[in-house]
Amino acid sequence: MKKLTGKTALVTGGNSGIGYAAAQELVAQGATVIITGRRVAALSKAAAEIGAAYFVADQSSMDDINTLVAAVKKQYGQLDILFVNAGITGNQMLIADATEENFDQVMNINFKGAYFTLSKFVPVLADGASVVMLSSIVANMYKPMSSMYQASKAALNSIAKTAAAELAARKIRVNIVSPGPTRTEVLTKTGADQQAVEAIYEHLESIIPLRQIGTAGDVAKMVAYLCDDAAGFITGAEFVIDGGLTI
Repeated sequence: MKKLTGKTALVTGGNSGIGYAAAQELVAQGATVIITGRRVAALSKAAAEIGAAYFVADQSSMDDINTLVAAVKKQYGQLDILFVNAGITGNQMLIADATEENFDQVMNINFKGAYFTLSKFVPVLADGASVVMLSSIVANMYKPMSSMYQASKAALNSIAKTAAAELAARKIRVNIVSPGPTRTEVLTKTGADQQAVEAIYEHLESIIPLRQIGTAGDVAKMVAYLCDDAAGFITGAEFVIDGGLTI
């Protein structure tokens, strides 16, 4: 039996990477899935491949968030699953060289956008719903040239735990999934060539205790588990998926 049959799920940034894999897994488990993204061509293609519905929406835009919430409420009534996945790494730079433009881009999507996506969808969430926030192991790491991204994910973890406390009375669970190195398109999108990307992955494999890079599917399975009734007593928790890198 498919464990999520009868559930309606929304996945932000669902046209690629972890969002795509999570949406695919939720569909496989029987859920009705809606994915969002900024690029209509990529979004419609992904939705057709997965068997999902889609809405074009930029998580950094309050107007888009409000429009999305209204559309989902009108068409579906309520949500049982909300996976706040959309995010960017931004440009790597030292704090001394930071630009306001880069700061705003990272924070508007990763923190402000995620915050208000959750905030605006609270009234649309069914009692007993599951919310999953995609964070990263970098939230508890302090590497040079990644201050904005690290800070955005640390802030996300904070609001997720507060939301878990606030929504507990409605049996709405809010949990965090924090991947480590994961094979997605993110490195390619930064402009690195394929040879450089593979060199990075080879280095990471050499220092990860399990000697392998995570996949989007690994993360997707955890997301789906947290949306299942089997995880009904789990809230305010963070699940690290990094092959032991942060041990």
